[in-house]
Amino acid sequence: MTSFDFLWQLVGEHGSIAEYYKADCARLWDTYSLEQQRHIYRCIRDKLRQGRFVHYNPVKAVKDNAPPPRIQTLSFNDYFQRFGTTEEQGGWKRRFLPEQHKTIYVKQ
Repeated sequence: MTSFDFLWQLVGEHGSIAEYYKADCARLWDTYSLEQQRHIYRCIRDKLRQGRFVHYNPVKAVKDNAPPPRIQTLSFNDYFQRFGTTEEQGGWKRRFLPEQHKTIYVKQ
């Protein structure tokens, strides 16, 4: 069984309107790392065990229980050492912090 099969079994037992959304849910599931998938599965499982609300639409249930996006930051010097440039690349965005008078790079 794949990790998606375990999730699907869990939401199916919850009485979701799952079959209609199965392909969309599988595509969404594949966008998460294994660690994120485990987090989502545990959150849904624990909420169901506690009798708490889990959306009946499995796509919304997955999104609702996904961990928040992790924001990475690098100082100006660390960014330059890593990439050999100060140009934005690979999803990194340059931000100037006026109150601290410094430039950092941020990636979500």
